[in-house]
Amino acid sequence: MSNTEADPAELLCSERPGEGVIVLTPRDVPLGGPRAIRVRRTLPQRQRSLIGAWCFADHYGPQDVSASGGMDVAPHPHTGLQTASWLFSGEIEHRDSIGTHAMVRPGELNLMTAGHGIAHSEVSTPDTATLHGVQLWIALPDEHRDTARDFRHYAPPLLDLPGATARVFLGSLAGTTSPVPAFTPLLGAELTVEPGATLALDVDPAFEHGVLQDIGSVTVAGVALDTGELAYLAPGAARLELANPGTEPARVLLLGGTPFTEELVMWWNFVGRSHDDIAEYREAWQAQADRFGQVEGYQGGTAWLPAPTLPQVRIKPRRNPS
Repeated sequence: MSNTEADPAELLCSERPGEGVIVLTPRDVPLGGPRAIRVRRTLPQRQRSLIGAWCFADHYGPQDVSASGGMDVAPHPHTGLQTASWLFSGEIEHRDSIGTHAMVRPGELNLMTAGHGIAHSEVSTPDTATLHGVQLWIALPDEHRDTARDFRHYAPPLLDLPGATARVFLGSLAGTTSPVPAFTPLLGAELTVEPGATLALDVDPAFEHGVLQDIGSVTVAGVALDTGELAYLAPGAARLELANPGTEPARVLLLGGTPFTEELVMWWNFVGRSHDDIAEYREAWQAQADRFGQVEGYQGGTAWLPAPTLPQVRIKPRRNPS
């Protein structure tokens, strides 16, 4: 998806009673395009820009789009990152400048690598009445940020756990490993916890973790989350405990990775290392340069999405607190 916030407001976070759990509170953001939808954004923010290499998290829906026509995001660019699309309901048509034409469906990962530069469009299908999912970005380390464009699709199997189910789409968890390669150590999984159940997971103590609340009631290390909140846990723990005190299933996304220590400059849909990087990317996109390629087959009303105007001040890099 295209990030409409060229100069985003900061988010709120709070440390609640529990085993060092910091809760990141989302803000409501309109997603760009002729048919905008509202998303809940938890990353990035001042207090925490990344969890591992996960640098951007939008959570949306369930939203009735039967009348509005749903999502329609015209071709737009990315650099220096990967996009991970994950749906709970609905279907989105993806086209990119590699020539990929793929569908984003519930329980299936679409992972696009921008690297040096890519363009893509996203349009919900005509039969989609409800859109519900997440859009995630993964920062590429400096040595790989100019890598070639790529696209991977993976439908992880449903894994039965005591009192829960899981789909592991990146990394390893509960004895299963995703075959999708990553440029830094990462974890991405959907977990559904049954009513009244407690799930204790063995996790890598070198990872920091985030638990994004979707539906139902869930606690992380005893800390309750509201819909769209993201619980952050620092490296060090070898076990992660989730509990569902409610009467309906609770669903979360579990994100993790080793701390990403490089400074990043993030603006619009670009990830770089300096203000000058961003200015270069924007100029290339506005000129429709070969760096990003062309998206074929997009049927929307706008041929491509122009970039916002750069701010009058130099864009500062983002990094996590020490």
